[in-house]
Amino acid sequence: MIQTITGINSSHIKNIFGEYDSNAKIIEKTLRVTLLQRENELKVIGEEGPVKNACEVINSLYELSKKGNQIATQNVNYCLSLVATHNTHLAVEIDNDLICHTITGKPVKPKTVGQKEYMDAIREKMIVFGIGPAGTGKTYLAMAAAITAFKNDEVNRIILTRPAIEAGEKLGFLPGDLQQKIDPYLRPLYDALYQIMGAEAFLKNQEKGLIEVAPLAYMRGRTLDNSFIILDEAQNTTPAQMKMFLTRIGFGSKAVITGDLTQKDLGAGEKSGLDEAINVLSGIEEIAIKQLTNADVVRHPLVQKIVTAYDKYENRQMSRRQGKVKDRHYDN
Repeated sequence: MIQTITGINSSHIKNIFGEYDSNAKIIEKTLRVTLLQRENELKVIGEEGPVKNACEVINSLYELSKKGNQIATQNVNYCLSLVATHNTHLAVEIDNDLICHTITGKPVKPKTVGQKEYMDAIREKMIVFGIGPAGTGKTYLAMAAAITAFKNDEVNRIILTRPAIEAGEKLGFLPGDLQQKIDPYLRPLYDALYQIMGAEAFLKNQEKGLIEVAPLAYMRGRTLDNSFIILDEAQNTTPAQMKMFLTRIGFGSKAVITGDLTQKDLGAGEKSGLDEAINVLSGIEEIAIKQLTNADVVRHPLVQKIVTAYDKYENRQMSRRQGKVKDRHYDN
């Protein structure tokens, strides 16, 4: 079967195909079709089902391209993941949700359905838990939402915090004062702030006390009103720390708690405050718990493969352990 797509400007076709036709090769390999370009005409060759799917993917990528997006591998892979359910239109709808722009003018938007639902929850709820693997944009999107709320005068302050898991004697061997010792643990938060807000604006607001980046221990004994508060790496909190943090939130404030339950750095046998909070708070209407998955990973495609591979490995290990427990039970 041959289907021809006409009326696509050659510059958009070039954008869709990607550098050295890298995007086109992904579509061809995944759907087992052949793509041929002739000026403003694109031919899709293959069996009927795959050809229709390829046309659906290309049309969605064309809509994204018309809106000024540089088509990346992530866009192609996500449209391909949606084509099985014929929901590639969602990729275009998600693109309409502009959160803010970075200091260089790059738009910050959710890129997957999961990220869109996460952002909607942040807008609608007072407290949001964003849980998922590395690369799903949990912290970055929360940071973008916080900066947007701050610029729109919806909050008076931004407070960013992380548990400094090594805040015991090991930090004592590092040079410098306490702030210099804990800064490496907060570096990812600084990086996101610099990228979205710019270093100069950040430092100016930090000096005024309007933006605060601090370890979780600094939150104790405070009540945080009219603030946008982000607790990052929450899987490394203890239950007591998590309860302390959640009870700091005051009037006019919004809190986002992010974490990856598969990457805990707590001591052996120590319970995560994030685990406990999810179980305790799941029935409260003003609190949203959003689970991001491998499908929401928006870093290099290899990251998604690594996350998936580790998930499969850990599931196999768990199955083996459960099997050994059953065997011991039957032996007894």
